[in-house]
Amino acid sequence: MAVRLPPLNALRAFEASARHLSFTRAAEELFVTQAAISHQIKSLEEHLGIKLFMRKNRALLLSEEGQSYYLDIKDVFNLLHDATEKLLARGAKGAITVSLQPSFAIQWLVPRLNDFNELHSEIDVRIKAVDQPDNSLTEDVDIAIYYGRGRWPNVVAKQLHTEYLIPVCSPLLMTGKKPIHTVDDLKQHILLHDTSRRDWKRWVKQVGLKGINVNHGPIFSHSTMVLQAAIHGQGIALANSFLAQPDIDAGRLVSPFTDVLISKDAHFLVYREHQAELGKIEAFNQWMMETVAKEQNVIRDGHITDE
Repeated sequence: MAVRLPPLNALRAFEASARHLSFTRAAEELFVTQAAISHQIKSLEEHLGIKLFMRKNRALLLSEEGQSYYLDIKDVFNLLHDATEKLLARGAKGAITVSLQPSFAIQWLVPRLNDFNELHSEIDVRIKAVDQPDNSLTEDVDIAIYYGRGRWPNVVAKQLHTEYLIPVCSPLLMTGKKPIHTVDDLKQHILLHDTSRRDWKRWVKQVGLKGINVNHGPIFSHSTMVLQAAIHGQGIALANSFLAQPDIDAGRLVSPFTDVLISKDAHFLVYREHQAELGKIEAFNQWMMETVAKEQNVIRDGHITDE
């Protein structure tokens, strides 16, 4: 006949109590009350039909049966502990697959990957570029970068930082035949559009610019393409700050104005909740958030500040 095993919580309470010979110290170790430990021990004794502890001169002692039982099960708990540590250690190494949009990969992540590799040489990063990433957290993906409002079911979504849209262009346009000094000078240049014309319409309205037709100018399906068009002097783009910053830092793009349009959407780091403490995911998560925090610009009243 099969033996019905005792509940695991009762066994944990017994193992800790037997090791410390104290219900109080067992309760402290397991973060429960002493009464809870006493209840678990009583439940275990009733389940087994055996007295496991006895008290003598206010000291807690194991009965003969309790001593024998403890010596047998303590090795089981040690094996469980070692197996768990081994599993978590393995999860801290190996490969991590990151799914994200091509523009984000090219403009932001790939140029910074060397920093992560130097910190975590034991983790190989695999980049999976997809056009529609908000459903890309498949079984073969550990972490994804989504763009949106952060409302995705059954995942942890951590916003990377406040995103805004800012006009950018080639430095050559600033001093060319039609130099740019004020927002009115935009009327003399081609406006480049990322996905739609909606963002330029919002920006123009926000700064109060009149007499400019935002319904002209090329539309690009990917942010990388609109940035490349701006770099080559084809016009002025209203670019996502997160993606444009590398080209601004390198001097390939400049921002002629400090007026920004706060985006309603943002980039989010997304992963499964039950994997949050897995070593490699925790390492990549921490690196991403710390790197982004260092680069976050301060925005006040719709303008970039010098802080």
